[in-house]
Amino acid sequence: MRAAVVTAFDRAPRYQDFALPDSLGPHEAVVDVLAVGLHPRVRSQTDGSHYTSTDELPLVPGIDGVARTPDGKLRYFILPHTRLGSMAEQTVVDLRRSVELPDGANPIQIAAAMNPAMSSWIALRRRIDFQPGQSVLIMGATGNAGRLAIQVAKKLGAGRVTAVGRGADRLSDLGADATVCLDGDERAVSQALGEAGRDVDVVIDYLWGQPTHDALCAIVPRRVDDGQVLTWIQIGSVAGLESSIPSAALRASRLQLVGSGQGSVSTRDIVAALA
Repeated sequence: MRAAVVTAFDRAPRYQDFALPDSLGPHEAVVDVLAVGLHPRVRSQTDGSHYTSTDELPLVPGIDGVARTPDGKLRYFILPHTRLGSMAEQTVVDLRRSVELPDGANPIQIAAAMNPAMSSWIALRRRIDFQPGQSVLIMGATGNAGRLAIQVAKKLGAGRVTAVGRGADRLSDLGADATVCLDGDERAVSQALGEAGRDVDVVIDYLWGQPTHDALCAIVPRRVDDGQVLTWIQIGSVAGLESSIPSAALRASRLQLVGSGQGSVSTRDIVAALA
């Protein structure tokens, strides 16, 4: 079988042979892969920087995809920690970690959208007690996951959605009620963030790094009601793996920091949400 194979974390994958396992588990099947998403999660898997990396090589990257099973059905699947990922002609899927797709589903669209869409869906459905009518602010709303988060938040009943990011003013057509562009004057950006966050309930953060520090410094002093819970969900870190959290932000407001990802959400809960 041919696959994209990582033999060193400082080199790009190479298209070469990779063996399928000799035996399968009771719920496993060899499937024909039709489409795979190239998510930030996959990129970090490929260079060994993801927090779940075991440094075991060689490996085939890819954590999910759409495949045709031996019975001819189309299924979206997610993979466990495995060296045999989805960027291959075939892979091994535990069918309990998959969901059958309806007739006419586009494998490429599903493979591209499912992982980024699930990031906000899982965060709002599994990590917090999100209530219809609550307001949501999305840090990093111009990426794939952020653009889908706007639509997911609206789907789940958000009363107001604010999209924050570079060029965020282009996102109104996706359902954003307000936007804050991070590529403007620093003082103006801080003022806009503070205004947008003065009574927000939930922040979905795909940026982290310096933008999160700056956003907290802008938002917390301008909160209308310090007793109102501000739930900050950390999902991505495209702007930096670390962020300094002002100590006053934790003391001066009811700030709750929550992470959402592999580990903080069980595989069972993720699979249950796939359909």
